[in-house]
Amino acid sequence: MESAVALPQLPPHDPGTPALSVVDMHTGGEPLRVVLAGCPEVVGPTLLAKRRYMRQHLDHLRRRLMFEPRGHRDMYGAVLVPSELPDAHLGVLFLHNEGYSSMCGHAVLALGRFAVDFGLVPAAPVGAREVRVNIHCPCGLVAAFVECEGGRSRGPVRFHSVPAFALATDLLVDVPGRGKMAVDIAYGGAFYAFVSAEKLGLDVCSAKTRDLVDAASAVTEAVKAQFKINHPESEDLSFLYGTILTDGKDTYSEEPTTNICVFADEQVDRSPTGSGVTARIALQYHKGLLELNQTRAFKSSTTGSIFTGKAVREAKCGDFKAVIVEVSGQAHYTGTASFIVENDDPLRDGFLLK
Repeated sequence: MESAVALPQLPPHDPGTPALSVVDMHTGGEPLRVVLAGCPEVVGPTLLAKRRYMRQHLDHLRRRLMFEPRGHRDMYGAVLVPSELPDAHLGVLFLHNEGYSSMCGHAVLALGRFAVDFGLVPAAPVGAREVRVNIHCPCGLVAAFVECEGGRSRGPVRFHSVPAFALATDLLVDVPGRGKMAVDIAYGGAFYAFVSAEKLGLDVCSAKTRDLVDAASAVTEAVKAQFKINHPESEDLSFLYGTILTDGKDTYSEEPTTNICVFADEQVDRSPTGSGVTARIALQYHKGLLELNQTRAFKSSTTGSIFTGKAVREAKCGDFKAVIVEVSGQAHYTGTASFIVENDDPLRDGFLLK
């Protein structure tokens, strides 16, 4: 896509040296690196085909953008691509430390704001306080609603999810070294396992992040080994993305409920996790703990940032009873950057600290 901002001056370099330009943002503390320029064409007739193409042919760019020394193990990214859906303003491929996710709520919140400011959607009519941005994610089309003033975005953004549903509740899983425990699995554009941190002997609000990561990773691996994930409409979506440890406070309350999401290769989400909030809302609605249009607040155990969510209407996903969930949060810009990648750089495709 064409850059709409003045990019930093690059140091002297061979004109043939690859260069990548990005805009960095964050939502609730979780980073998003949006590629402005320098990405080769991502080939494919559909968004899911483009996702497969990038994994097979352009994965060095993901490593280059996400990993050290240009990124870090918890960096998150977005490559904007054309969508085959006539109602979509843009398509997006999500990048992280392991690969390519099917949905990312914090990124959708940021991309809604980005799309308004970078002219990817028609300008807001005079006096309009909100702009709709239709974003085609690998899981499907989602609608972001961006607050605006004077033709520019403001921080608050909300989105409406794809149909979200509970896949399994009280699934008994044997977690090595930690015993058997009941785990819930729900879908919010990606599949997550949910379990109270207390079952693992931890307090999600006060435990060390490393201990929470180890516990969540053990649950993820146990579920993957003992339970087959199937999405009713797409094999591309049939995988467990990660585990969300909660404070166990699933019954409706006006007080925030706290969680931490550990996904991909032990990557920690600094935000409350947009797709995770979507899945938790669907799970709570399925269990009768939440009514339609009853708003809950979700708090990140790492940063204390807040997303809110509510089930706005019932839906279907295959044979599953589902809900459309609205998630709201604050998106912010953090800066722009340009990277050159010299051919003699031994770390040109990045490295991941363990």
